[in-house]
Amino acid sequence: MVITTGCVIALLLGSAVVWAVVGNDFAIDEQRVTVPGAVQPLQATLALPENGNGPYGLVVFVHGDGPADATRDSFYRPIWESLARAGYASLSWDKPGVNGAPGNWLDQSMHDRAVETEAAIAWARSREDIDPRRIGMWGISQAGWVLPEVASRHPDLQFMILVGAAINWQRQGEYNTAAELRHRAASAGDIDSAYRRRDATLALLRENATYEQYIGSGVDPSPMTEDRWRFVGKNYLSDVSAFLPQIKIPVLLILGEQDLNVDVSETAEVYEDLVPRDLLTVEKYPGASHNIVKADLDNDQGLRTVAVALFAPRALYAPGYLDDLRRYLEQRPAH
Repeated sequence: MVITTGCVIALLLGSAVVWAVVGNDFAIDEQRVTVPGAVQPLQATLALPENGNGPYGLVVFVHGDGPADATRDSFYRPIWESLARAGYASLSWDKPGVNGAPGNWLDQSMHDRAVETEAAIAWARSREDIDPRRIGMWGISQAGWVLPEVASRHPDLQFMILVGAAINWQRQGEYNTAAELRHRAASAGDIDSAYRRRDATLALLRENATYEQYIGSGVDPSPMTEDRWRFVGKNYLSDVSAFLPQIKIPVLLILGEQDLNVDVSETAEVYEDLVPRDLLTVEKYPGASHNIVKADLDNDQGLRTVAVALFAPRALYAPGYLDDLRRYLEQRPAH
């Protein structure tokens, strides 16, 4: 009986390994490259189409908030595969200080990140395997304060894709505070308390308070690190509105209707008001989260989320999203 049970367990484990390998076998050829950055070199991954001949178009990826390696813990690979099917390579880098990369991403302003992105684009234009007429950008969340600045200065880019982008840093934080708490069924009193703490923190930022003053205020029961406090101080006034009317390239704005981070109604309204209509495409995905992942997997993460991410990562995304990205690129004429 012990031998039989052991054999069954071994077979199950073996099957799980096979499913994980198959589920994570993507039709891309990943290469590690070093990109001369604006401040320090960028440790990057260039994901080329597995089949076909270059030169390829290129999508430059820009992360959202938080520490992120080039693949965003493999989250980007299904997207890279879809873009590869349209004949595009993808370029993404470890944030400074992540995965051994030099620097510290918490030292960066949104403008710093825009300059960093421009350096990556300039590097890509020098490669023989990249078509300089077909270079665009994809960015998520916080990248919404980065890519429009780049686009406003580079009308030669082919397109810009923004996922879950916000308009104003402070309004985004206010929305996120309430949305997360309501999703967790917090009481009205808890929400009011969170707003008061947020207002007190913003007051300290406006006063240019030191980190010691912030800690001494006792306003935050779970205080930020000193690096994070400095990062927020550099960026909390961010607002993308001034850049949007200057954009002269096609924009694909992708929004999940169950986004707990960003007020997608405000984002769509402002983009439709400020970006020329002939350049803007807005795609909204019902049942999708901030990351355009199925909301039941993303907004309430658990063992099921882990299992899908491990064995069937393409199934994380909202229905149609990956195919829509491929089709959008296939329809773009070279610039």
